[in-house]
Amino acid sequence: MVKQLADLDLRDKRVLVRVDFNVPLDEHRQVTSDARIRAAVPTIRAILEAGGRPILMSHLGRPKGKVVESMRLRPAGARLGELLGVPVRYCDTCIGPAAVEASRALQADEVLLVENLRFHPEETDGDPAFAKSLAELGDVYVDDAFGAAHRAHASVSGVPDYLPSAAGLLLAAEIRAFDRLLDEPARPVVAILGGAKVSDKLPVI
Repeated sequence: MVKQLADLDLRDKRVLVRVDFNVPLDEHRQVTSDARIRAAVPTIRAILEAGGRPILMSHLGRPKGKVVESMRLRPAGARLGELLGVPVRYCDTCIGPAAVEASRALQADEVLLVENLRFHPEETDGDPAFAKSLAELGDVYVDDAFGAAHRAHASVSGVPDYLPSAAGLLLAAEIRAFDRLLDEPARPVVAILGGAKVSDKLPVI
C-alpha cells in the first residue's frame, strides 16, 4: 500500500515535493491555465499546516537538457504565491550548493520552488547521482505529480531511494480512483480515451 502524507512526520522537516507545474505560458510569460498549480495547493497547504517547509520541484516543457530562458519556472512560482498567500521563494537551479542553501534557509510558512528539472539531461535519464543530489534538498519526499508518475525520471523514481516517501493528496486521490475503477467498476463500463499521444493509448486498447 502506498504511504500517505499523514504517515510522515513533517514538523520542522524540509519536504521535497515533486509537483507538475508543466503549465502553458503566453508570449509575456504569464500562466494562461493554472489548473495544475491549483491541483497542488491542497498538498502544499497540508504540509505547511503540519509544520513542514515545502521545497517544490517540477519540469516545464521539453528543454532537452539545456537551459531555455522561456521555460524557467519563475512564472509558475509567482502564480502559486498568489494562490497560497504565502511567500514562494525561487531558486534558479535545482541541485548544488545554491539549491541546498536555499532549502536550508527556508523559514516556516514559506515555500521554495527550484528550477526546471529538465534543464539537466540526467533528470530524464533517471540518473541515480542526480536523484541523490535532488534528495539533498529535503528530509522527506512527497510525490504529487500524477501526470509524471509513470516516468522513470530521477525526481520520480530515483529520489525515493534516498528519502522517506509518501504520496501527496492529489496522487493518492488518483490512485484511489484507479483502484475503484479496476476493482469495483460500475457496469456497464464505457472507456473514453483522450489526449495527444495516441501511441500511449494503443497498448491499452
